[in-house]
Amino acid sequence: MAIPPPSNNLPVTKAAERDAAQQDGFLREVDEALREDQVVDAFKRFAIPVGALLAILLLALAGYLYWDNSVKSAAALRSEKAMIALDKLQAGQFAAAAADFEALTKEGPDASRMLAAMNLAVIAAEQGKVDDAAKRFAAIAADSKAPKLYRELATVREVTLRYDTMKPDEVITKLKPIAVPGNAYFGSAGELLGMAYLDGGKTDLAGALFAQIGQDKTVPQSVRVRVRQLASGLGYDGGVDLPSEVPADPAAANQKEPAQPAPDQKKPA
Repeated sequence: MAIPPPSNNLPVTKAAERDAAQQDGFLREVDEALREDQVVDAFKRFAIPVGALLAILLLALAGYLYWDNSVKSAAALRSEKAMIALDKLQAGQFAAAAADFEALTKEGPDASRMLAAMNLAVIAAEQGKVDDAAKRFAAIAADSKAPKLYRELATVREVTLRYDTMKPDEVITKLKPIAVPGNAYFGSAGELLGMAYLDGGKTDLAGALFAQIGQDKTVPQSVRVRVRQLASGLGYDGGVDLPSEVPADPAAANQKEPAQPAPDQKKPA
């Protein structure tokens, strides 16, 4: 039997596989080179805008940190100046304290400036400059930029200083919106409002208001003690004076807060 010649299929297959592998490697190299070119091209295209954006963000962050530190430093400095001015005021150095507070009225936020203005009014009152003090309080009360609590306190202080020269209706108009339960100045404003009711012949309104103040535990006890006496004199129940609410030394208590007149007096002391 004749032996068939050897087959050439195996070498051909290996050659094809080798060629295919070489072709695949070449394609991968081309693909990688293409991707590298795309990355380089993208980097060249977006490097400047992205870098600029990062620079802007970093500058903005640095600016914010600088601003925040400046604001806090300025606030701390104003606070220190205010404390020094208050120390001078408490020491009776009115001229020096007034100069410091005058400078503070031109610095910082509205609340800080209004607080300095309030202290200037207090200094004027301490110096006996009643008209000047009243005008300063009135200016604060009329300033829409001032916090509400400051405006209301300034109104109460203005009326306190000008009460003798005001008509009862004027006092009522100014203080009635403030002399309401829950308000921080219900006691002090209500006491003056009740006196204005008495001066205007509105005894029932005065007695009811005094009784309401006397029973309100949020009102300072010194005010409650006074208005309870007034309410009782008008036939109204202002509540019971607890032992803890009765001043141990009435004379000392009268020195801390000005005594209010009896109901039949026309003006408060």
